[in-house]
Amino acid sequence: MKLRTAGYFFKQAGISLWRNFWMSLAAVASVAISMFLLGAFLLLVFNVNYIASSLQSNVEIAVFLQVDTPRQEAYQIRDQVKAMPGVTEVTLVPKEEGLKQLSQQFGGEEELLGATGGVNPLPDYLRVRVADPETIHEVARAIANLPGVEKVNYGQEVVERLFAVVRWLRWLGAGIVLILGLGALFLIIITIRLTVYSRRREISIMKYVGATDWFIRWPFFLEGLFLGLAGSGCAALAVYAGYSLLLTRAGAALVFIPLLNDRGLLLNSVLSLVAGGALVGAVGSLLSIRRFLKA
Repeated sequence: MKLRTAGYFFKQAGISLWRNFWMSLAAVASVAISMFLLGAFLLLVFNVNYIASSLQSNVEIAVFLQVDTPRQEAYQIRDQVKAMPGVTEVTLVPKEEGLKQLSQQFGGEEELLGATGGVNPLPDYLRVRVADPETIHEVARAIANLPGVEKVNYGQEVVERLFAVVRWLRWLGAGIVLILGLGALFLIIITIRLTVYSRRREISIMKYVGATDWFIRWPFFLEGLFLGLAGSGCAALAVYAGYSLLLTRAGAALVFIPLLNDRGLLLNSVLSLVAGGALVGAVGSLLSIRRFLKA
């Protein structure tokens, strides 16, 4: 493309934006609001995934051994569990330590031993963590079949509900992100289409004198690109500033809700938002002018 031709395209795009200033401003504002909601919800989805991953990573299996299991055999069972595929960490908790933990919650160790005739009734048990929380059911089932294992507990109902909620939130997040993106695209298409409609006679004359479709498309393409960039740029700045403020001001107040504090991810998210806005603007302009070029 020649520099002179490119200058003509930019000039025509600028003239069109100026002639439809208020409409363009409304489109930028609408896209900015849509992309801001998109960016804010995207960060919400990231935080939900982060919290869910944190909860999932803390899920562990409690493996209770038979009460009369010798300590040496308990170590052997621990090594067997550690060698299983998908197991990342195994900790043996002796019955003496279990009694101390129980006494801290319900009373002194001497009182508990007195109530049980001086015999520690607790078994040794293992705390097991897995690499992928989704495989916890299979790992727990395999451990339960080992000799010397009395009971396996990992809060099956709670874990299954947690996984179901996480999957539901991820699908919901993807759906809302898609809807907001399509909404921004729809706004761009309407704005460009109104501009094209006001210049439909000019487009007909240009086609009549032999102008190619792409020669006609380029000014509208640049116009849509600018509207998308301007709107998404404003939205990206607002999302970045708002989330940074949330991390600094509300981080101390939300101690029990860990927020995702990854500046790299935040920067990539807002840059993706800008790129997405530009893409939406460009695609919207191409879709809006296609019908008039066929006429």
